[in-house]
Amino acid sequence: MIPVDGKEGPADVCVIELGGTIGDIESMPFIEALGQFSYRVGPGNFCLVHVSLVPVLNVVGEQKTKPTQHSVRGLRGLGLTPNILACRSTKELEDNVKEKLSQFCHVPAANIVTLYDVSNIWCIPLLLRDQKAHEAILKVLNLDRVESIALEPKLDEWVARATIFDALQDTVRIAMVGKYTGLSDSYLSVLKALLHASVDCRRKLVVDWVASTDLEDSTAIEAPDAYKAAWDLLKGADGILVPGGFGDRGVQGKILAAKYAREKNVPYLGICLGMQIAVVEFARHVMNLTDANSTEFDPDTKTPCVIFMPEGSKTHMGATMRLGSRRTFFKVADCKSAKLYGNVTYVDERHRHRYEVNPDMVPEFENAGLQFVGKDDTGRRMEIIEIPNHRYFVGAQFHPEFKSRPSKPSPLFVGKKLSAKLGICSLFLKRLCFLYICEISALRNIYGNPHVRFCRTSCGRIWAVG
Repeated sequence: MIPVDGKEGPADVCVIELGGTIGDIESMPFIEALGQFSYRVGPGNFCLVHVSLVPVLNVVGEQKTKPTQHSVRGLRGLGLTPNILACRSTKELEDNVKEKLSQFCHVPAANIVTLYDVSNIWCIPLLLRDQKAHEAILKVLNLDRVESIALEPKLDEWVARATIFDALQDTVRIAMVGKYTGLSDSYLSVLKALLHASVDCRRKLVVDWVASTDLEDSTAIEAPDAYKAAWDLLKGADGILVPGGFGDRGVQGKILAAKYAREKNVPYLGICLGMQIAVVEFARHVMNLTDANSTEFDPDTKTPCVIFMPEGSKTHMGATMRLGSRRTFFKVADCKSAKLYGNVTYVDERHRHRYEVNPDMVPEFENAGLQFVGKDDTGRRMEIIEIPNHRYFVGAQFHPEFKSRPSKPSPLFVGKKLSAKLGICSLFLKRLCFLYICEISALRNIYGNPHVRFCRTSCGRIWAVG
């Protein structure tokens, strides 16, 4: 296991998350395993934090502790005793409620913390710090007297990020074109990556959900209102994102979205299937290969520009996905993607797919103007595509959202945001470059515009952006 700080050597603490509800049959094997693990490592090496709900009755405003009491009783009946209670509620727990939970759940009042409603999720670590949750954890694990362990959390960056988030006003609209738009959690990792990038670029994120099927011509006949609404959202977006997916439903709508982005010079980011869609669209409408398709959607297509390329068996469906971290080498040094990653020669990103761009057709695509700027070590698997003369048209076979973090947003998402809203080329910015808006009267006088704003990058350069 690699520690989250990226340093070499073993981690000091291993965090295990066990989701679900106490008593559900689905979680029984894991709870038993956790109980045996706690017995094996012994006291002082195991800290159980139990997350529970403390609902508030709106009529009288009373905080009810019974749900937490019952869940703790069930947990203790399964051989686990919580050391810390993290109580989810709409408001901060009252002192008498804490005392009641402490008495009936056998948890010290100092070890009961409240996770109440806040303006944004990045305030939660600050809540935990203010309630001394770190001290309770260190004490349970006997780490409070270890000199190498920091006793106070370093949350200056979190404080700044949470403050910035609340102050954001200028919006950036991203059209998310997919077929699972009815359940936003289907694209949760993509949403979080967009959020990380938008805060990094000092923009308030607005996601417009566009069902790809609503963009198709058949919808114009069957449901004209839905068709018009979908296209209005697409045309009103600052950028278009087509995430991954499986199956042929809604594929034509995604192709139309990619076509619109390419022709109208709208920033486009295609992830996994979104990249494959961009390749199929380019083949059909730029190279005039009208029957171009993926063998996933049409196994008998005469122009298979996306084909089945598993790392294992080519005949059996099971265990054929290309999974995990794989290395991508940049083949074009001055491409947008390479510069967004900081002019490195390669990147390691996570994959989850079976189908890939047909390597035999790559020369045709490149002659037509589509660049394959990133490839694997063999040169047979296409990883990143770009259209050089486009404002920002990028496709990635890997999933950059999987490695995005609040303090370290994915470069491809940052590039999309910058090109979408600021209208400046992301090539000028290095990876993980925070934008700091500063008031510089001298430079404003030079530009002769009192309303112009300037961005200072982490490398010290200053750019006029408005």
